[in-house]
Amino acid sequence: MTKMTNVKALEYVLETFDEEMLPTEVREKLSNMKKSYERKSSTKKPTEKQKKNEELKNVILDILVGEDKPMTITEIQKANENLAEFSNQKISSLVRQLVNEELAERIEEKKKAYFKAK
Repeated sequence: MTKMTNVKALEYVLETFDEEMLPTEVREKLSNMKKSYERKSSTKKPTEKQKKNEELKNVILDILVGEDKPMTITEIQKANENLAEFSNQKISSLVRQLVNEELAERIEEKKKAYFKAK
């Protein structure tokens, strides 16, 4: 399920309601608002924290690719000394992002989560 953004909401209104339902002034205003949001979203740069998280996700993905069997979060964390300094929750969050990006998959066995690269 994708997030409903301001741009998507404005697109929906502009596409759904024709000229008879929306006065020209309102249509122009909504169109200008949409353009403004699109400009703002295209100029965003990743923060330092986001850059660091991407690096960590690459490390995690390298670990998962190198293993034949699925791994738990704790096993992933122990597989690399750089990951050991982070909490289990942090690693879990990054692995969940990899699963959402379809770079890794989650396997559940006996109520325990295991992860492997796709």
